Amino acid sequence: MTVYLAHYQSPAKADVRGAGVFEFESDARAGSKDNLHDARMKMLEIFGKDAVSWDIERVEKKTAKTETLDGQLTLDFRPEKKRRRRRTKEYW
Repeated sequence: MTVYLAHYQSPAKADVRGAGVFEFESDARAGSKDNLHDARMKMLEIFGKDAVSWDIERVEKKTAKTETLDGQLTLDFRPEKKRRRRRTKEYW
């Protein structure tokens, strides 16, 4: 079985609000109906009846990079790379 990460979010007017990420296992391909069904079943197991109206936004395969993802945003203080502007000849 392959481990996937599912990103979920509740509707704007839901009584119980929720947004985040959880991991689940599935034999189906990422993004297929069976994979989304497995994600929904795992979400209902974890959060119970509150998660019935919640939507699964996307499913991605868990990699070493996403392993540290715990719902917390990471800050990046590295300076931005300056991009070189493309020059086109302008004839006046």
